[in-house]
Amino acid sequence: MIRAALIALVLLAAPARAQELVRDFGPEAATETLRLRSTTDIAVLGPVVEAFLDTRPGLRVAYEQWGSNPLYGLQTADCAAGRAGADLVISSAVHQMVDLVNEGCARPYRSALTAALPDALSWRDELWGVTREPAVMVYNRDLVAPAQVPRSRFDLLDLLRPTESPFRGRVATYDIERSGLGFLFAFADSTEATTFGGLMESFGRTGAIATCCSAEIIDGVAEGRFLVAYNVLGSYALARARHDDRLGVVAPQDYTLVLSRAAMIPRAAGQPRAAAQFVDFLLSEEGRRALEAALLIVRLEGGDGAPIELPQASETLQRPIALTPALLIALDAHKRALFRARWRDAFPAAQGTAP
Repeated sequence: MIRAALIALVLLAAPARAQELVRDFGPEAATETLRLRSTTDIAVLGPVVEAFLDTRPGLRVAYEQWGSNPLYGLQTADCAAGRAGADLVISSAVHQMVDLVNEGCARPYRSALTAALPDALSWRDELWGVTREPAVMVYNRDLVAPAQVPRSRFDLLDLLRPTESPFRGRVATYDIERSGLGFLFAFADSTEATTFGGLMESFGRTGAIATCCSAEIIDGVAEGRFLVAYNVLGSYALARARHDDRLGVVAPQDYTLVLSRAAMIPRAAGQPRAAAQFVDFLLSEEGRRALEAALLIVRLEGGDGAPIELPQASETLQRPIALTPALLIALDAHKRALFRARWRDAFPAAQGTAP
């Protein structure tokens, strides 16, 4: 009953709809088709898919891009019905993926590459962390003076403290009721940071904006509608900043959350062999190079390769979000309800759609 109620809440927050985008990769004459469902933008992961297919002329990939909450609802429904939907699922809302595995919705697979993953990036031979992406702050370089650039959460609090702060109403973050990833980052902050309560109070007092997706938030910063965006997924921020001089990116120096998108082969997958090959590719040296080129692997300790300054975060200040049953706490119905109530106090007028 608790799980059913939780799924109902997720689907109410993100109304049922079709996938956001669809694209086929590979030859039309391919003898096999791998159906991939992912929260990752096709433009970002597409080149990685193409690299995978370069030596597999008999395979085609049907890519479906979804928002995290609708994808979670769809995979839950497919699992309950024993329905063959996706052959491989990759999501940034990793707490939802842990829940799907916990409910018996995944097919096990083990190879030398999956076995070599650290415990934090592999669970039950059914879930694997395939990327490495920090949660960052993004700012407008034309409108935020160098001395005002927030390098930590404490700096952001200081910017919002003055009654007449120019940052009032011009700080943005994900709407956790629409974004599974946004909920995950906010929940991780609540367990990591002594600053979390202060940030929520400051966001509420200064009219911070909780809104849609990564692209909309980053667009808002580039256009000057927002001066700073908080807890934005670093892969998208860095990819945009490579080509837009208006954008600056900061890995918070008090601590930096690091996300690994999770991959899962659904229990009823029709092409489990091809799905397993793609997982192994993502974990191989060739796959890692392709993921780094897409900025889906960011090396905070050694520079990210983008033509912008990304302050380095030592390993002791990095907080990887581990793929473990501990993430199920974020989906506990009672805790989730309390957390969302606290969030609504800070963002009473949040609007938007899932990323």
